[in-house]
Amino acid sequence: MTLLDLTPRAATTNRSSTLPVAIIGAGPIGLAAAANLVERGIDFVVLEAGNEVAASVRAWGHTRLFSPWKHLVDPASRRLLQERGWELPDPERAPTGTELVEKYVAPLADVEPIASRVRTGVHVLGVTREGMDRTRTRGRAATPFAVRIRTSDGTVEEIAARAVIDASGTYLSPNSLSSSGLELLGMSEISEAVTPALPDVLGHDRGRFAGRRATVVGAGHSAANTLLGLVELARQEPGTSITWLIRNAQAVRVSASADDELADRARLGSRVDQAVADGLIDVLDGFEIIRGRRTSEAVELVGHRNGEVVAHATDVVVNATGFRPDLDILREIRLELDEIVEAPKRLAPLIDPNVHSCGTVEPHGFRELTHPEQDFFIVGMKSYGRAPTFLLATGYEQVRSVTAWLAGDTASAANVELVLPATGVCSTDLGDGGGCCS
Repeated sequence: MTLLDLTPRAATTNRSSTLPVAIIGAGPIGLAAAANLVERGIDFVVLEAGNEVAASVRAWGHTRLFSPWKHLVDPASRRLLQERGWELPDPERAPTGTELVEKYVAPLADVEPIASRVRTGVHVLGVTREGMDRTRTRGRAATPFAVRIRTSDGTVEEIAARAVIDASGTYLSPNSLSSSGLELLGMSEISEAVTPALPDVLGHDRGRFAGRRATVVGAGHSAANTLLGLVELARQEPGTSITWLIRNAQAVRVSASADDELADRARLGSRVDQAVADGLIDVLDGFEIIRGRRTSEAVELVGHRNGEVVAHATDVVVNATGFRPDLDILREIRLELDEIVEAPKRLAPLIDPNVHSCGTVEPHGFRELTHPEQDFFIVGMKSYGRAPTFLLATGYEQVRSVTAWLAGDTASAANVELVLPATGVCSTDLGDGGGCCS
């Protein structure tokens, strides 16, 4: 029991008690928060920027997840669905992102009382307290939140809320191609040749890559996913060439792991290694990108390598450098973030990617997710900041604990339990591989 557990929550005003909890994001984690609030009898509204729920998952829907179904369904959501006759798909099979949406997330979003509380096409512009910027203290905890939104028709309005759960994820805010972390110099010149992580190279995006020079930037599993897709594309489409550009001397994050309980993930590293050994992928290591530029015949990435400034010519670039949280909308919220990974201060040591893999992260809940701003929580992938070790099962336990805390059930909120598969990564790709777990 910690001091935080024993600290009484500030009494809410009569008005605040009648307001909903605002959930930002209608992906698996945001909807899991909604399901938990349903069980707690607490009103809520879900705000989704996409025109459909789980818009980010749909964007990489062709990708197969590492985790099997038994690790992908939130317990409260499962209870809500099963009351309506829903059945869990094959527990041991890992679905694609599209299957996750069609067989689980979308049906959950259609269940009342969730369906009537989901608003799509709504962009959150900012979160604050009503009439208070972040410098105002007196009466702050008892003052409702104001969530400013822009709807699909351009209307700007504010929603009052008793609490805010930010489950907006990080998929729409990738890291920069530049090794400095700042926006790549010359990005405006080459932006049309740059694709986000996990393009559908064998399907929807095939035309962008077939018969062309493709360069995948990044040392993680999103990069490995795309590389393996491109290897298959090169077999089908002569003239397709593949370069793997990484900043470090080697891509240690995709090394095979003999004790990995997720078999698809365990095979990923060896498959990529074999493709490199077979000469199907050219590795350009130790390359620190500083600029992009367009020539008459190609796109060039310019960087430092072996003490020299060199240029790499290509036709299309895949930015698989990872993701970071978009904190702009939280500028007026009092946050306590780790200065390195931009995760909640108490959570950061538990998810440090230099120490932990997905499966070695300790169970955690409202205590580790608490900020100085009472009743405000960042959950899901966004709570991990720049750390790539998130699993959906971890996010489900987060929102279970947070919603218990909001309901005043401190004992349940503090009792966090979770059994995760031993694994070193979150995502892989392709038919016999795994996929994006968040």
